[in-house]
Amino acid sequence: MSKNTKEKQPVSKNIHQNEDYLTKQLGIGKSFDVGIRKINILGKELQIYFVNGLCDTAFIIELMKELMELDRHEKKQIIPRKAIENRLTHQQVEYAEDLDQAIIQLLSGLIILLIEDESEAIIIDVRSYPGRGPNEPDTEKVVRGARDGYTENIIENTGLTRRRIRDERLRHEILQVGERSKTDICIAYLEDVADDAMVKVIRKEIENIKIDGLTMADKVVEEFIVKQGMNPFPLVRYSERPDVVATHILEGHVVVFVDGSPSAIITPTTFFHHVQHAEEFRQAPAVGTFFRWVRYSGMIFSLIILPLWYLMVVQPDMLPAALEYIGPNETKNVPVFVQILLAEFGIELLRMAAIHTPSPLATALGLVAALLIGDIAISVGLFIPEVILYVAVGAIGTFATPSYELGVAMKIVRLILIVMTAIFKAPGFIITLTIFVLWLASIRSLEKPYFWPFLPFNPKAAMQIIVRTSVPTMKKRPSIVGTKNNTKQPV
Repeated sequence: MSKNTKEKQPVSKNIHQNEDYLTKQLGIGKSFDVGIRKINILGKELQIYFVNGLCDTAFIIELMKELMELDRHEKKQIIPRKAIENRLTHQQVEYAEDLDQAIIQLLSGLIILLIEDESEAIIIDVRSYPGRGPNEPDTEKVVRGARDGYTENIIENTGLTRRRIRDERLRHEILQVGERSKTDICIAYLEDVADDAMVKVIRKEIENIKIDGLTMADKVVEEFIVKQGMNPFPLVRYSERPDVVATHILEGHVVVFVDGSPSAIITPTTFFHHVQHAEEFRQAPAVGTFFRWVRYSGMIFSLIILPLWYLMVVQPDMLPAALEYIGPNETKNVPVFVQILLAEFGIELLRMAAIHTPSPLATALGLVAALLIGDIAISVGLFIPEVILYVAVGAIGTFATPSYELGVAMKIVRLILIVMTAIFKAPGFIITLTIFVLWLASIRSLEKPYFWPFLPFNPKAAMQIIVRTSVPTMKKRPSIVGTKNNTKQPV
């Protein structure tokens, strides 16, 4: 029988009965990291349960000092529980009448305090999760701007967000998901701005997650929320930057934090949310617009330049006179199509190798790949120089895409375009590209059109996609979010 269906175990006034239950459930004596400390205060036995590695030992010692000091000076106290509660030197103290709920809190890093002859457990938050500092994310670096980023600690992450939005209407709803992992999930939104229906849908989808554990954290939650299936294109936006997440919350988006993940899930999103970068808003509007156009050009090149070049190779009669130099000057033993596939998979293999290579060796690996492998492959006749050139241009455009998930999806589409061009030549290239655009236009993320603001067309929003407009002129929140308060300026 699962924990969701079994009867709750109430806190008994018999403290030893509670001890037997907790010892059995937590494996005290078998699991070295779950401990118990027993002390006598004012003639009553107290039991403190804790998990090593998740609790701040200094806080527990301070609490015990206060309780022992109480026992020394106030032995005639009539109501031991009230005296004990008044000596709990901590800002967050809760109560539980259910031992199973207390166990969940214990395994989250809080401590359980049981008092003899009392039918309520006292829960004290002394969490201190092991983790790293809030350093700048590697995938979202900026030249100017904040250098802090989210960590794997959900408490730190919500704090970094609230530091930027000091509004009493900012809500952080906490849920626990996972039959065994009991993972903390936080839903963040502005109560007077965010669409109530959207918040309700996301909350319901999270509550309906039935799984043993969320060891892969936010990615598993995403798959339950948006039900992506085999669609390679991202339907939510990930960000590790608190300033980016705070901006989206102010626009009316709903953000999901998952404990154990340094990324926040931003919903709902469109295709164009994935091509924006914080650097555009850290520079003047003209400079930001220039960066945006360069990025758009790189993305378009990464998608079509390699299949388009291959089309010109297999159908040279389509080339205008001014571009007759395009195409291989000499043939090799290996067909061009096979060369392209080998080069594409080779670059992807090198990328994976770089990820798994220790940092001091990653630079050396890149030099070996770029100088030795490429040059030797051309010298022995495996590749022609133009294949290396256009594959490299496509790879650079992929890396210029702000969203890693979107870059990988574009690479998959590029490979499909190359294959269809090899089979059907010009009709294959044109029809596949058309189907791709129509398919993107048909996608909906949480019932929001993926190609908004171009489909359906919204002139003002479309202009903000093409040009990085100045912030003072952006008076309205994006209509796609469906906010209750459409005006950005405070009332």
